[in-house]
Amino acid sequence: MKKIAKYFFAGLLAIISTALLYAYIAYPAEYVNRVLRWGDAGVDDYLKFPERALEPSDSPFEFSFNLDEDHVRTQFELASGIDDFDSFLAKNRTQAFIVIQNDAVLYEQYFNGYSRDSIVTSFSTAKSFASTLIGIAISDGYIHSVEDPITEYLPELAESDPAFANITIRDLLMMSSGIKYVEFPFVNGDDAKTYYYPNLRQLALKDTRIVSSPGEKFLYNNYHPLLLGLILERATGTSVANCIQAKIWKPIGMEYFGSWSLDENGFEKMESGINARAIDFAKFGRLFLHNGNWNGVQVVPAEWVAEATQADTSVDYTNYYYNSFIFADGQGYYKYMWWGIQRGEGNYDFMALGNHGQFIYISPGKNLIILRFGESYGDIHGADGWMKMFHEFASQFEE
Repeated sequence: MKKIAKYFFAGLLAIISTALLYAYIAYPAEYVNRVLRWGDAGVDDYLKFPERALEPSDSPFEFSFNLDEDHVRTQFELASGIDDFDSFLAKNRTQAFIVIQNDAVLYEQYFNGYSRDSIVTSFSTAKSFASTLIGIAISDGYIHSVEDPITEYLPELAESDPAFANITIRDLLMMSSGIKYVEFPFVNGDDAKTYYYPNLRQLALKDTRIVSSPGEKFLYNNYHPLLLGLILERATGTSVANCIQAKIWKPIGMEYFGSWSLDENGFEKMESGINARAIDFAKFGRLFLHNGNWNGVQVVPAEWVAEATQADTSVDYTNYYYNSFIFADGQGYYKYMWWGIQRGEGNYDFMALGNHGQFIYISPGKNLIILRFGESYGDIHGADGWMKMFHEFASQFEE
């Protein structure tokens, strides 16, 4: 047995060594080192990446307070069957939990050593910001339409494959471009590449491959926001962080400094990487709850807000979506980098959603915003579990 074990471990070591040798030959050493050192993405990763600062507004907006925390706790406990809601949030690695209705904070609590001043990170809630910047760029005339071929802005893609000319900005926003995306394994996985790669511009322009026709299938794909970031850079002539600073951060009265994490070449991590205080993230929810209008100023066109957050009824639901997660019951959908749940008769909830359970959940029918940021999903059943809880709470909640 000892001899067998010896050969087994020797073989395993040889496989690992070969895989590492291949990784260092095929990819930049800095990328491989990051994957090995850092492993899975974590909420403190903003401390590891370079960043571009986002400055607070000269006229910060503050929500009013109409605290009714016991009522909110009771309603969440009834909606979810939880005995002690605050203990549940703490146990399930929550950093910040805020409930806002009619522009007033009803519940605001922080857990696991976090406070109102603590920085939380967006993960993929950043995608909803990126989508919004596209809508603003169209309104400002920098981009003509979501129907523009992406090669109009990124002509080098057509040089590698003429079929890229068939992909539109809308296909990227819908996560249905037909561009290849495989999450695993190891350094070969696109999740790792689009998160840790030191030159994301190069990655998006050189490593993307088309495997199917655009518009046929939904496939969550982090190359899409990277390509949208490149389009924004080229169309506006400035960085994406500068765009969000001028077009969103200051106009809606962000109270605190924030940042957008960068790769090693100064390009924003478009798939994630916005870092801010939870209460400022809630203001982005308020902007969309009010159809893009901020105290009388139309920051985002109302038409874009409606188009971005409502279900696309033109898709063949059964064949377009996979039969799991939010799509399993036929009510969930994805539109322009927002997730949504139809309620019937034109009523729907929608949300920005990020890894480890970052949520900006908006229920227009109840004039309600639920915000949860956390270190992980906790013991609850992933994003689906939190989403169902928020949906049930919003369905039952009354002032």
